[in-house]
Amino acid sequence: MNKSLKWFLVERFLIALIFIALSQELIGIVYRKFLPGLFVVLHINEVGIESEGSILLLMLQIVLYVCAGLLPDEIARLIQYKLQQIMAGAWQLRIDTSAIPMADSDKWAGFYQFGVILIFLVLFAITLLPYVLAIMWYYIQISHKLEELLQQEKEQKKVYDKARNLMLSDITHDIKTPITTICGYAKTLTDGVIPLSEEKRQEYLQAIYAKSMRMSELVTMLFEYIKMDSEGFTLHKEKTDVCELLREVIAMMYTDFEEKGMELEIEIPDKLDSIELDKSQMTRVITNILNNALKYNDVGTKVSVTLDEEYRICIADTGRNIEPELAEHIFEPFSRGDKARSTRGGSGLGLSIARKIVEMHGGKIWLRTSPKNGYTKAFIIELQP
Repeated sequence: MNKSLKWFLVERFLIALIFIALSQELIGIVYRKFLPGLFVVLHINEVGIESEGSILLLMLQIVLYVCAGLLPDEIARLIQYKLQQIMAGAWQLRIDTSAIPMADSDKWAGFYQFGVILIFLVLFAITLLPYVLAIMWYYIQISHKLEELLQQEKEQKKVYDKARNLMLSDITHDIKTPITTICGYAKTLTDGVIPLSEEKRQEYLQAIYAKSMRMSELVTMLFEYIKMDSEGFTLHKEKTDVCELLREVIAMMYTDFEEKGMELEIEIPDKLDSIELDKSQMTRVITNILNNALKYNDVGTKVSVTLDEEYRICIADTGRNIEPELAEHIFEPFSRGDKARSTRGGSGLGLSIARKIVEMHGGKIWLRTSPKNGYTKAFIIELQP
């Protein structure tokens, strides 16, 4: 059960309780003013209501007391005596049938007492009314909420099915392209119909190797993406120095940026308090974002990596702008521009995996397309201290 549903149920339950409490208080005030007069009219005497407890219990006790009067005298007195003991003498009740016209007849006295019982049953029903109304209202609220959740689930299933079909289509496209290339080069090499120089043979073999690695990367990333949705996947958190983690990732990738002629700027505090992280998975997040900066930007691009005291990591660059339609879905599987898909490789799953990992840590990740200081885009990772 998600938090929003729990809060909805608790909120509605509290509203129902408040309604019952206020209604009972109002009914109690009315009854305490009304019952003494009713007792006089009905010739019920020896009444003293001193209890400030629940009006519902009071009415129930009165109904039981009056109903006991219909039983044979000895049994009636015994039950009424026990009820008075249970109520600790808070009140006593006796119907004075001698003061009633035609009460000398046992038949009329019985009818009269039965009528009194009906009156008190009606009063008891009125006392129960707030509970009935609250239960009905709560049931209607839950029913509407469940219908809403079922509708949302149907809509989510449609979105999921659409995304799944799109993912399968993208996987087919991304695997088919390198396979076609591999098959073409392999056929040329094995047929021997076209004479090839050693240099050309090496070129074809390099192309086959590159496309094979491309497929291997895609399958690996797809496996990681699917694994994170499985029930058995868990994070292995430990106290981690985020400053040191960032420095290690940057040191590992610094040569790659240098070889491509890209400038890397770093602004990381010397020390922050360690926080609970899965170091391996968070390293994957930073690596995926920096790899994208390497793949999809040109020579001379400046990349900035910063960390502030609120554990907010910012990876920004001055490279190519991201189209608005792509930026909106940048963290969805296989979200890449057509040009990137055809020329620069990449699985299109790196940012999807990054988002999953960050959210599993209770953090947030988003893309800022108009950062300051001349940068064209920035990925912000907000971790929970």
